[in-house]
Amino acid sequence: MDEECTPPAGPEPKRPRRAERNGRKRKQPRKVSPEYLENSALHYLERFASSAANLKRVLMRKVMLSASVHDTDPDEGAAWVDALIERYQRAGLLDDGAYAAMRARSINRQGGPERAIRAKLAAKGVAAEHVDAAVDELREDVGGDPDMAAAVALARRRGFGPFRRPSLSAKPLPPEERRMKELAAMARAGFSFDTATRVIDAERPEDLDEDMAAFP
Repeated sequence: MDEECTPPAGPEPKRPRRAERNGRKRKQPRKVSPEYLENSALHYLERFASSAANLKRVLMRKVMLSASVHDTDPDEGAAWVDALIERYQRAGLLDDGAYAAMRARSINRQGGPERAIRAKLAAKGVAAEHVDAAVDELREDVGGDPDMAAAVALARRRGFGPFRRPSLSAKPLPPEERRMKELAAMARAGFSFDTATRVIDAERPEDLDEDMAAFP
């Protein structure tokens, strides 16, 4: 009696992409032109503040996609992008100094220390002189230690130190264990041990206001 032969297994079928699973075709990248890049840049700036280098990266991604799909000339596209960036800088639509100052204030209010401000601005391609000027301006605006102000903002938002809220857990953490977890969170956010302990160990929020006011 002949044995039943099992056909060799073929390659597993490819999983459909998310757009295909949702019944939508994946959108093909557009062919770039000066007009398309202009419209893309204005649309981006309507939604987001941007440094010159960051907007250039956004537009160059479109240039490279167009080159790969439509065989357009990437050097020609790069020249269009450079001309657009220079024109926007002359017109004041792109101002890295103003952008750096705005982002520094925003990051500080959200609880980011100077280290985070410098890292995030550098990642957006902002020159060091603009970063330094933004940090100096922030010190004047805060009227105290910017890192202390950011640490207080983070502690208030997260309920650390003098901003602790009553625990709703049936088994709340012991005070020292909770303190150590809060210090660890502050360290992960980029604060020094000295700044973190000053905030976490403060007895009252008013004590922190006095600390910030004492900054020369």
